[in-house]
Amino acid sequence: MISIEQLTVEFGGSPLFDNIGFLINPKDKIALVGKNGAGKTTLLKLIAGKQNPTRGNIIIPSDLTIGYLPQHMIHNEGTTVKQEAEKAFEHITKIEKTIERYAKEMATRTDYDSPEYLELIEKHSRASEHYHIINPGNFQAEIEKTLLGLGFVRQDFDRPCSEFSGGWRMRIELAKILLQAPDILLLDEPTNHLDIESIQWLENFLINSGNAVVLVSHDRAFIDAVTNRTIEISLGRIYDYNTNYSKYVELRKERHEQQVRAYENQQKMIQDTEEFIERFRYKATKAVQVQSRIKQLEKLERLEVDMVDNSRINLKFPPSPRSGSIPVEIENLSKAYGNHLVLDNIGLIVNRGEKVAFVGKNGEGKSTLVKCILDEVSYSGKLKLGHNVKIGYFAQNQAALLDENLTVFETIDSVAVGDIRTKIRDILGAFMFGGEASDKKVKVLSGGERSRLAMIRLLLEPVNLLILDEPTNHLDMPSKDVLKEAIKAFDGTAIIVSHDREFLDGLVTKVYEFSNKKVREHMGGIYDFLRKKKIENLNELGSPLNLPQGGLLESAKLKGFNDEESSQGISISAGKEAYEARKELNRKIRKVEKDVEQAESTVEKLEKELAEMEMELQNPEKASDVDFIMLLHKKQRELEQKMYEWEILAEELEELRSSAEK
Repeated sequence: MISIEQLTVEFGGSPLFDNIGFLINPKDKIALVGKNGAGKTTLLKLIAGKQNPTRGNIIIPSDLTIGYLPQHMIHNEGTTVKQEAEKAFEHITKIEKTIERYAKEMATRTDYDSPEYLELIEKHSRASEHYHIINPGNFQAEIEKTLLGLGFVRQDFDRPCSEFSGGWRMRIELAKILLQAPDILLLDEPTNHLDIESIQWLENFLINSGNAVVLVSHDRAFIDAVTNRTIEISLGRIYDYNTNYSKYVELRKERHEQQVRAYENQQKMIQDTEEFIERFRYKATKAVQVQSRIKQLEKLERLEVDMVDNSRINLKFPPSPRSGSIPVEIENLSKAYGNHLVLDNIGLIVNRGEKVAFVGKNGEGKSTLVKCILDEVSYSGKLKLGHNVKIGYFAQNQAALLDENLTVFETIDSVAVGDIRTKIRDILGAFMFGGEASDKKVKVLSGGERSRLAMIRLLLEPVNLLILDEPTNHLDMPSKDVLKEAIKAFDGTAIIVSHDREFLDGLVTKVYEFSNKKVREHMGGIYDFLRKKKIENLNELGSPLNLPQGGLLESAKLKGFNDEESSQGISISAGKEAYEARKELNRKIRKVEKDVEQAESTVEKLEKELAEMEMELQNPEKASDVDFIMLLHKKQRELEQKMYEWEILAEELEELRSSAEK
């Protein structure tokens, strides 16, 4: 479908991509992965035609349609949410207006026998025929379904786009792209501005879409569920894995170990050769050999390997000052902005040492409650902080508070205390500030880099209540792992506002759901919450839980668990297991579908070859050619074997599909 051939991109003489090439096939679901700065966004821009390569070609069929969602964009003004979404169907509305114009003109004219009137009839007929061919159906219903799926409510449809934040306006743009149903979707961090419910909806939409998808995302659960192919960008090259992200991680580890061994062997060979040259450089009897070794080194293609491995970085918070047993206690709290009620008579208690998540759709009051805890806004009701509570707060605007004249290293060095100061460069490396990047001034950093730096700074301050608002938006996966382990080891209390399921999994033990101006407490982890809400896909969101009366604990008893086992979360752990089992089943189905397609293709090829050989048998020379006859019999046996394999695979696929329907 799209062919990338010998592609090279250079910035200031340094190659970002070096002679790379690959194909994007019609039904591929591709995850682009790699470190920040590796070129993922640049590659999407190249495919979208927003940027030109230094050398090489991107061959795109003329009739192929592409939908591109960038990370940052200029939004249109002067339209409502629905009007902006309707732009996805401009080609349909344009035809409708053309047909209407022709009809009006025909109704007002009386020169029925004139060539001009007959031409007008022909134009009206062609436009009507085209309209019926594209079969628009009820696209208004599609618009509503997509906007609702992405988190809007019907009252939002007629509101001006200018009233919405950048994140919500990005959702409008995403809705337009999905409604256009392009042949290929290019999505750059599409989940950054979505809540869990909307991510689930988008995930389900992309899984069931028959079109190709190429996406960049640091949401591991999202790309694992959506993609079936992973392309890694590293050191100007690409490595193509025909599998999803989780399997890629395993294969990549094996490949990295092989690369390291090859690199170390080459480095030893280079060292030995250089020592030989230096040792015998001035000996006439060795002149020929020395020159040969010199030429050998000049021609040698030097191996490169990313030697940085952050998996063992162990970042720990400094010991936190001990707080009271209840750091946060809220009773009958309400908050309104003018006539707009955001939180209505809510209550919750966060105990010392707990790690809790605030989840829910955007605009449901998560950030508002955080501001109440920080005493940044007024409210009614009771909110009490415990004894000796020291809050460490991270929000997106936290980056703006950094001193722009300090370097990255100085920013962290100014807050680090004790033994942690000896590991500052390791910590900076874990968060993508390795090498020379640690000497950059804060003022030259991008918004994402500043956010990461603010996060590191917060991690090193002696606090006992962490409040993190979307902490993972600008972190790559290794950095998220480092942060997650640090929070798990933190001996204080943490409140985390996040939509990243993989990040929250195993980190939080309680989930507070914000919905309809209320806050509901859910014991257990994020996947327990998702199971209880039945939102493995958004279509099931809000449906009643099919459990016996008495809820999870009673259900656990019916399965043979006692109260103590249930309280320890044994029954609850089934949530993620069921979720992972369904994902694994879907992966197996996709794999077997591909195997069936390959088997069918092989059978067709063999049948064609046999048909041609049987035609040749009509030639007396071929009919008496022993070698030819033996080859014919071999092809027949090969076809029989492939037919048998195809039948086995087809039966396996049918069984898997039946399991998925249960």
